[in-house]
Parts: sequence; C-alpha cells; structure tokens
Amino acid sequence: MTEHAIGVFDSGVGGLTVLKEIMRQLPGEELVYLGDTARVPYGTKSPATVLRYALEAADFLVGCRVKMLVVACNTASSVAVPALERRCSLPVVGVIEPGASRAAALTRNRRVGVIGTEGTIKSGAYTRAIQALDPRIEVFSTACPLFVPLAEEGWAEHPVALLTARDYLAPLIAQRIDTLVLGCTHYPLLKNTLRAVLGDAVELVDSAEETARLVATRLAGDRRFRQQSPQLPRYFVTDVPTRFEKVGGAFLGAPLLGVEQVELDKS
Repeated sequence: MTEHAIGVFDSGVGGLTVLKEIMRQLPGEELVYLGDTARVPYGTKSPATVLRYALEAADFLVGCRVKMLVVACNTASSVAVPALERRCSLPVVGVIEPGASRAAALTRNRRVGVIGTEGTIKSGAYTRAIQALDPRIEVFSTACPLFVPLAEEGWAEHPVALLTARDYLAPLIAQRIDTLVLGCTHYPLLKNTLRAVLGDAVELVDSAEETARLVATRLAGDRRFRQQSPQLPRYFVTDVPTRFEKVGGAFLGAPLLGVEQVELDKS
C-alpha cells in the first residue's frame, strides 16, 4: 500500500487547507480529496447525521484504494474518528488531536482559546483533548459561524472580517488567553485578520499545519512514504463542481483540474 494515495475528506472546500499543507510537507505523496458539497455545512448538523456522512465519505475513499484517511473537518473529527478507526483497516487522522497537542505545548499561562463551528464547539472535543494532555489548562471556546462565508467570499482580510473578528474574539481576549486554536479548516485564511485583533502575544495554532505534521509522522512510523513520482491530486465533490472549483482554487492558489461529481448516499 506504500504507493497508494492519502484520502482526505471534508464537508466542502475548507479541508483544502489541510490538503495544501500535506502537499507542502509531503510533496511526494499522491492525494485524493472528497468534498461533500451537497450536504455542507456539517457544523450545524446533529452528531448522528455527521457520523453517517463521515462513514459514507470514508467508504468512498476506501474504494479509491487509499492507504490513510485524513478527516479534514473539525466537526466530523469531533464525532467520527473512533467509528472510522473501527470500520476501516487504515490509519485515520483527524484534525482535533494534532491541534490540541500543539496548543497544550505552546501555552504558557494555561489559558487556551478555541474557535470553530457551532458543531465543533458544542462537541467539546478540543476541551477534552487539551485537558487530557494537561488538566490544568483552562479552555475557552466560542463559535464563529460568519468566518466560513467570509473566507469563501474572499473577504478574509476585508474590513467586515476585522469587525466580525473583534466581536467574536472579545470574550477570549477578556479571558487572557495566550494561545488560540483555529478549530475550523477555513480559519487559516483569516490569520492576518486574527493577528490584527489579537496582537503578537497570542500564539495561533493552525490545525491544517499540525494535521499535516501528524500525517508525516504516521507515514514515517509505518514506513509508508511513496517512492514513485506523485500524480496531481484527484478531486471529487457531491454537488456540481462550479463553486468548488472557484472557491477551492482561491484556497489553494492554483486551479483545480478534473473535479468529478459523485454520489455517496445510495439509499
């Protein structure tokens, strides 16, 4: 399975930030990306629904003969990783564990903020993961639902994004956090705006970067690095690809070629 691809899935385009980091850190690997664009967003769905969607996405990628599954969606990672590990005879990497690990290592005053979708924040997954590493760390979380449409509209550094960030982050600033976890894969696009509000004293934890590092570590441990020359990533979506191609191209900084529409739910 060494020469097989790494399968990456998300509810839409946000997971492309994870894909981009894997491409940067592991340029020799082949990648298959699935965006469940017909059912986005996952962040407002019930845990049972998100779990069903994640299992269907995983089944599709396993059918593409991948050697590893990367759950590039914080909401899906918060509810589905254990079930995916039981269902698939493949390594499964979510975005919660690597982000939590980095936050626990970085914080100096043990006051960590987490921002994400409504579903991710309600799940409490980051709080549990961080405090499992260090129970003394206090975690302060807030949902930031407007960040996703701002990122997708290309308004990540627009004055509206700055005003929105000031409002969302005010309670976390009041709690004197020194580390902030970007608990949604769209949020790395807003780094400059977040930095403008928080200043340089607060460390930003990019779950996309940390997930790519964990993928590299897992492949190294299993000795599964690809030896052949990589092919271009393959992209699949569950709705017409027009918007995915437009927004995703902006996320990656390069055109998305050969995006295919597929159907996951056969019922």
